[in-house]
Amino acid sequence: MRTPLEEHIVQLLEKEDSSAINLLYENYADSLYGVILKITIHEEIAEDALQETFVKIWKNAKSYDSKKSKLFTWLYRIARNTAIDKLRSYKKRFDKEVQIDKSDVYILPTSNLNQDVIDLKKHLASIDQKYQIVLKALYFEGMTQQEASEELNIPLGTIKSRLKIGLRELKKIYNP
Repeated sequence: MRTPLEEHIVQLLEKEDSSAINLLYENYADSLYGVILKITIHEEIAEDALQETFVKIWKNAKSYDSKKSKLFTWLYRIARNTAIDKLRSYKKRFDKEVQIDKSDVYILPTSNLNQDVIDLKKHLASIDQKYQIVLKALYFEGMTQQEASEELNIPLGTIKSRLKIGLRELKKIYNP
């Protein structure tokens, strides 16, 4: 059974009355924020997700059916789904950013380098063409692995593998 407040809010939503959103915010924002924060963990993401939740609630107000679910259940589902979407979006964006402390690059030790064979471009030509292309894109053209993948039309995993193998082949030249 709905409370008089819920009944009033539902009626306002059906009429697309903007005062409904104010009542929803006043009465449910704290609970929804708690749900969102539990999922996202980060306050900044949670705040964005809460705002986006209320936008979705307003845009989809006509789709609410009181026969299918209680008002809070409907609000909860929107908030939860929005939080999950925001978290996924944040993780994708974070994963694309360069992580200085988490380099995928195969590190060559410099202490044992033979100074007589330091001409990188010359020695790069001695390894297989598929590794040359990847190394040139990453080191001489300054592309990220993702950019090289898109530019060369090679899957990202293959770029990473060819980078590692190419560097290993160069290591054999520099550290015989």
